[in-house]
Amino acid sequence: MKKNVLKLIGIGCILLGLQSCEEDFLERTPSQFLTSDQISDAAPLNPDLIAGQVGGIYTVMFTAGSGDTTGHDDFGQKGNDIFMDMLCSDMALSASVYGWYRSSITEMQGTQDFTFGDNYQVWFYYYRQILNANLAMGNLGGADGDPESPEVRALLGQALASRAHSYFMLTQLFADDYDPNNPILPIYRLATPTPQPKSTTAEVFEFIEGDLNRAIELLDGFNRSSKSQIDQSVAKGILAYAIAAQRTRWDEVATLANQARTESGTTLMPPTADPYGILGGFNDVNNPGWMWGVDINENSGVGLLSWWGQVDYFSYSYAAVGDTKAMDENLYNSMRMDDIRRDQFFDGAGGNYLQPLFKQYDVDRVPFGTSTNVKADYVYMRHAEMILLEAEAQARQGLDGPARQTLKLLVDNRITDTSYLNALNGQDLIDEIYKQTRLELWGEGKSYFAMKRNQATITRGANHLSFVGESIQHNDNRLTFEIPQREIQDNPFINGQN
Repeated sequence: MKKNVLKLIGIGCILLGLQSCEEDFLERTPSQFLTSDQISDAAPLNPDLIAGQVGGIYTVMFTAGSGDTTGHDDFGQKGNDIFMDMLCSDMALSASVYGWYRSSITEMQGTQDFTFGDNYQVWFYYYRQILNANLAMGNLGGADGDPESPEVRALLGQALASRAHSYFMLTQLFADDYDPNNPILPIYRLATPTPQPKSTTAEVFEFIEGDLNRAIELLDGFNRSSKSQIDQSVAKGILAYAIAAQRTRWDEVATLANQARTESGTTLMPPTADPYGILGGFNDVNNPGWMWGVDINENSGVGLLSWWGQVDYFSYSYAAVGDTKAMDENLYNSMRMDDIRRDQFFDGAGGNYLQPLFKQYDVDRVPFGTSTNVKADYVYMRHAEMILLEAEAQARQGLDGPARQTLKLLVDNRITDTSYLNALNGQDLIDEIYKQTRLELWGEGKSYFAMKRNQATITRGANHLSFVGESIQHNDNRLTFEIPQREIQDNPFINGQN
């Protein structure tokens, strides 16, 4: 009986997202609740039973403390996006009053010491999402199930894509470089507490691709009710990133990226200051340029501990009171004078230097904000990044002409005179696409992936607080997290770092 109660507690926690499971839950008799077997049997007839589980996965993505810590940098996927932007140096911590991110991330102490909490926070967050996905799949007939109901097929497809996304993120954040033979991560195919040994990089990527290909099949014909859900186009975008990270099969990457953006129904954000333009705040999930994102509202519980609080000068939190996040000065200076994206950043004297005051901001535009309750939305994937990834994949195949044409779809909407692109070929063209990726996607967590794909070396600009002028290679051990101390203590199969 105790085992059944514990199983129900686990199911209840997932169905309720991150809401706490009170102790009095144990005092209720098990007959008051559905067992996991009953849920699994009922799912084909009433998919809403499992929709709550899958919805919980999306809720975890923006919930404070989802990395199992009380840190003010722990708030789901966008918290990890900040980590990545800082580790690749495109986001500078240019002033620090309260100390968040300074020693552990920007000074890279935490990424060299497995006892630092950020290592555990990132590891726990993604394995938590993997567990949530496995629990949902267990109630949908398993990852290999072939349900007839379109609703159940879509739920299974979303769970598979979410699991693959988490494993992809782990490959990027816990491995210094792509080495197919290097053991890097344990794979959990079921919702089991049994520790697993590390699988090799090749095995993990094979697992990721298998999940995503199956998800793409299951999501065929699925019309999502909100952009927070993963649909077929988003799954194809994740798969394009996963294959590109292996620096191979660029033809598949180009095809997938093209399909992801063209089938998504999205468009390129225009070079304007209207609410959906690139100077319009990046704060509304209804933006036609966003492929995947979430509507944050007064009921979402997002406030001080959020991406907005840490980065936006116009939100009530750290960025407005001295913990300044800004574009790397070298990156800013690399922009052409006729590039409208220069106008996204404050290029004046004082503490706001190179903050994204005109890119990502709260709609009220009041310094330090008007409320502790964040209502600005989160973006996870954009139309523009699929253009850039497609162009990169074409260039890496030696298809310079098509790559330039694809790149111009974006750059013609950002730079007045793009005639300079006509002279670029080979590595020069690849380098330009990489730079455009960094400029377009600043603050969105994607430059870190591009740094690794391009095997780039980054030199920090003068507005950083540490390592100014130091050149750091993409595979420097300081740029990836350590397997946390707790995992090494609890998993007998893991006794060292990657």
